[in-house]
Amino acid sequence: QVHIVESGGGLVQPGGSLRLSCAVSGITVRLYAMGWYRQAPGKQREMVATITIEEIFDYGNSVKGRFTISRDNTKNTLYLQMNSLKPEDTAVFYCNSDYSKENQLPWGQGTQVTVSS
Repeated sequence: QVHIVESGGGLVQPGGSLRLSCAVSGITVRLYAMGWYRQAPGKQREMVATITIEEIFDYGNSVKGRFTISRDNTKNTLYLQMNSLKPEDTAVFYCNSDYSKENQLPWGQGTQVTVSS
């Protein structure tokens, strides 16, 4: 059974940084295209960043140059380094498969990121 646990969110000032973690059990993440997603209040969930099995990255236009997705195969964990955070980055962040390429996995609880002064 696949289980996803996101962590690392919090309250941060504009311009600050956070690193999100996504611990996955039940699958081997290096064998899946994976991604980070976010959902802001009143908005649809959107793709933030994806990583393929071959470690080819893709980013949403609003986060390019600020966010970096990575993967630690030894820990079966996905990361999202977020720099130069903006108030409009405020959302609940989730990780899942890149479901444009893979079957969608069960969603975790997400981790709240709030960017505010």
